[in-house]
Amino acid sequence: MKHIAITGGIGSGKSFVCRRLEQYGIKVYDCDAAAKRLWATDEALQHDLADIVGKDVYINKVLQKRVLAQYLLKSEANKLTVDNLIHPAIARDFLQSGYSWLESAILFDSGFYKRIDFDFIVCVSAPLETRVQRVMNRDGITEEKALEWIHKQWPQEKVEQHSDYVIVNDGIRDLDDQIKELLNTKIILL
Repeated sequence: MKHIAITGGIGSGKSFVCRRLEQYGIKVYDCDAAAKRLWATDEALQHDLADIVGKDVYINKVLQKRVLAQYLLKSEANKLTVDNLIHPAIARDFLQSGYSWLESAILFDSGFYKRIDFDFIVCVSAPLETRVQRVMNRDGITEEKALEWIHKQWPQEKVEQHSDYVIVNDGIRDLDDQIKELLNTKIILL
């Protein structure tokens, strides 16, 4: 089975492209949704997180996002520690899921691409102004905050360089044409 990753920075429209792929019969594994599900259901993962962050990270088996966020924001080392708990669990879950396609915003930033042998990596990109506007509209935040979030991730150009294929989601170029072209590439067809 081939493993194909879809990535791109916040506001690029990765999730929108993934929903479009579903119209072509392709189901895409959502890493963010999987992480939330695993934090809520995997008792070993919950135990390990509570050991690291503190017992108050779960109250009545419900993840306290505020407590986790405070821990993550304290240091890069804390973030790496949590990533090293959840990322192996997500990788195992994906490999057991039967899915071929996976969506991850921080595929390269986090080093997650090293956990699975991907055959093909697709980057969804968009102009910075478009991304900022999308994030502001989606999350009801200021331009300054949207830019802060964007700049915490790898630069879009760097993600594009490390990818095998780029879909430009700028609202001008036809997405369906680009998706059809992607689906007709040799590596996808084999």
